[in-house]
Amino acid sequence: MTTDARPGSDPGAHPQAELSGTPVVAGVTAGPAVHVITDVSPEAVARFGDGGFATDEEALAAYDDAVAFVAETFTEKAGIAHGAAAEVLTASAGLVRDKGLRSAVVKALGSGGGPVAAVHAAVDQFVTLFTNMGGLMAERATDLRDIERRLVARLVGEPAPGVPTPLVPSVLVASDLAPSDTSGLDPDQVVALVTERGGPTSHTAIIARQLGIPCVVGVASATSVVEGEYLLVDGSAGTIVRGADPAEARALVEASRAERAALEAWTGPAATADGVPLQLLANVADGASSLRASDEPVDGVGLFRTELCFLDRAEEPAVEEQADIYAAVLNPFRDRGHVVVRTLDAGSDKPIAFATHEGEENPALGVRGLRLSFGNPGLMERQLDAIALAAERTGADAWVMAPMVATVAEAQDFAGLVRSRGLKAGVMVEVPSAALLAHQMLEVVDFLSIGTNDLTQYTLAADRMATDLAHLTDPWQPAVLQLIAITAHAGVEAGKPVGVCGEAAADPLLATALVGMGVTSLSMAARAVRGVGSQLARVTMDACEAAAEAALSARDPRAGREAVRRVLAG
Repeated sequence: MTTDARPGSDPGAHPQAELSGTPVVAGVTAGPAVHVITDVSPEAVARFGDGGFATDEEALAAYDDAVAFVAETFTEKAGIAHGAAAEVLTASAGLVRDKGLRSAVVKALGSGGGPVAAVHAAVDQFVTLFTNMGGLMAERATDLRDIERRLVARLVGEPAPGVPTPLVPSVLVASDLAPSDTSGLDPDQVVALVTERGGPTSHTAIIARQLGIPCVVGVASATSVVEGEYLLVDGSAGTIVRGADPAEARALVEASRAERAALEAWTGPAATADGVPLQLLANVADGASSLRASDEPVDGVGLFRTELCFLDRAEEPAVEEQADIYAAVLNPFRDRGHVVVRTLDAGSDKPIAFATHEGEENPALGVRGLRLSFGNPGLMERQLDAIALAAERTGADAWVMAPMVATVAEAQDFAGLVRSRGLKAGVMVEVPSAALLAHQMLEVVDFLSIGTNDLTQYTLAADRMATDLAHLTDPWQPAVLQLIAITAHAGVEAGKPVGVCGEAAADPLLATALVGMGVTSLSMAARAVRGVGSQLARVTMDACEAAAEAALSARDPRAGREAVRRVLAG
C-alpha cells in the first residue's frame, strides 16, 4: 500500500493505493466514493438536551412514539423488499419493539438525562450482552446501533441516518451496513459496496448477492477513503484501487460488464461442458420469493426457510394455516423439480416467540433447529402435517430436512417422522459431527444438504460476524472444504443426493470445486443462478475434479482461490 488521498485533493490525482478484503460478489466496477450517513447531528442532539419533559412518563411516551415510527419504517421497507432484505427488515422491526429494550429505557429514564440518554444506555446494555454471547447473536449489535440512531433522529427531529442518494453511480463505503441501509439500494446508482467490518455471511454480503452488486467486506481502513475519491473495485479478487485512472478503469469495467452480460444470458439446463447434468436450485423464504424464483432457470427449490414466515408471529399458526403458507411456495414448482422444505431453524439469530427458548447463555450452541422439538415434539409433528397437506394439495414433490442435526440417532428419528407422512427425508450438514458421520447419516436418510454458513462457523470456532475473524469464516477454508468433500464422497458411495445450500453455492469459482468433489446440487439466491450455471457450462467434469483437488490441497482461502483460477485457466 502506498499513499492515501488527502481531504480537498483531486480524488483521482494522487498515487494509487490498494486495499484488500474478503470478496463477496464478483464483478469489476468503478466510481467516486460516497459514505453512509451514520450519525445524527451532534448539534441537534445538544439542542434537544433532556427534552424538557415534565415527567418520566412524558419522556417514555416520546420514546414510544419514536419506536412506533421507526418500526413502521422497517415494516414498510420490508413490504417492498424481497428475499433476505425483507427477512432482516422484519426482524429489525421486531427488535425495535422489543419489551426488554423498552424496560431498559424505563430504568435509564429513572436516572435522569432524558430519552436520548436513556436510549443510548439501553442500547449499550444490549450491545454488550449480545457481543459477549458471541455467535450469531453478535450480529444484532450492528442492528441495535442502527436502531439507536434512528430512534434518536426521530426524538430530536432530524432526518434518519442512512445511505445518501448519489448524484452519479458511486461506490458505497462504510464501516458497516445495517439491513435498513442495504435493503433499498439501487444497483444503477450504487455500483459497489465496500465495508470495513463484516464477513462473507453478514447481512451486507447476503443482500449484496441478492442485488447482484459487486461487494468486498472486511476491508481494513476502508473508512479512510475520502468522499468523492475515485475507486476501482474488483469483487472477484477482493481489491479496491484508490485513485485509479478513470480511463483504465473504464476499460476494465466494460470488460467485466461484457462478461457479466454473457453470464446473465445463460438459460440452462445446468450441465458441465462435457454434458454432465447438474442441479441448480433456488433459496426462498415465502410464496412471493418462490414465484420470482420460478422465472429463473432453476431446477427447483433447494432451501425453503420456513422460520422466516413466522418471525413476527406471537403464536404458532394452526396446521391448516401453515399448509396454506407452504402451498404458496410449493405451487410454482408443482411440475418442475422438487422443493426442499427446511423445518423451523428458529433460535439464535432468528427468535420466534412460539418456539425459541429465552435466556440461553450461548444460543448459537443452544436449543435451536431440530433441538426445539426435543422438549416440544408437537411443534415438529404439526409442521410436518402441514407440509404433507401442502404437498398433497399442490402435487409438488416435497422433500423435508431438519437443521442442526448432530447425531445419527437424531437423523433416524426425524426420518421416521417424515417418511410416515409419505415425504422424502434429509438432514442439513451444519455441525461438523454430521459431516464426519455422513456415511452413517446416509444409511438412515434420503439426502444431505450442506449449510456452509454454519458449518464454517462451527468448524473454525469463529463468530461469522466478527470482522477480525473474517479470514476464518470463509467457506474456502481448507478444513471446511475437507468436511464438504467427506460428505460429498459419502453421497457418491451411497448413490444419494448431496447438495450445498449455503452462501458458498453462489460463488461461481467455488461451485466448480464443489461439483468436482461430488456435490450433486447447488442452491442459492435465484439472482446468482445464471452466473453459476454459465461458469459450470464452460468447464468439463475433469476440470471440476482438478479444481476440487487444487482447493483441497491449498493451505488457506486465498491460495485456494488462486489455485482454482490457475486450473480453470489452463
